[in-house]
Amino acid sequence: QVQLVESGGGLVQPGGSLRLSCAASGSIFSIYTMGWHRQSPGKPGESVATITSGGTTNYVDSVKVRFTISRDNAKNTEYLQMNSLKPEDTDDYYCYKRLGDDHRWGQGHQVDVSS
Repeated sequence: QVQLVESGGGLVQPGGSLRLSCAASGSIFSIYTMGWHRQSPGKPGESVATITSGGTTNYVDSVKVRFTISRDNAKNTEYLQMNSLKPEDTDDYYCYKRLGDDHRWGQGHQVDVSS
């Protein structure tokens, strides 16, 4: 069952910005580590960003400075603000929540950075 609902993907020009949202349900959002993973055919998957329940963030080197992960526990939602987008950022983005070794995933959204 889908417990995370994503929105905000789409087409954007290089250098532009996009904001992804991921709304969680069926759990106590505040206790989970939240994150974003990108994966598509022909590309290696990678963890883009994570944010712990305490607000500590981590980013893959290629998106540092450009991307910002955040969470709003009151709204049970995590966000990925993507600025200065590059064609290399084109991928399918999946949000997830994690507690220990257990992961729950969103349905994924395509991000296409091109002219």
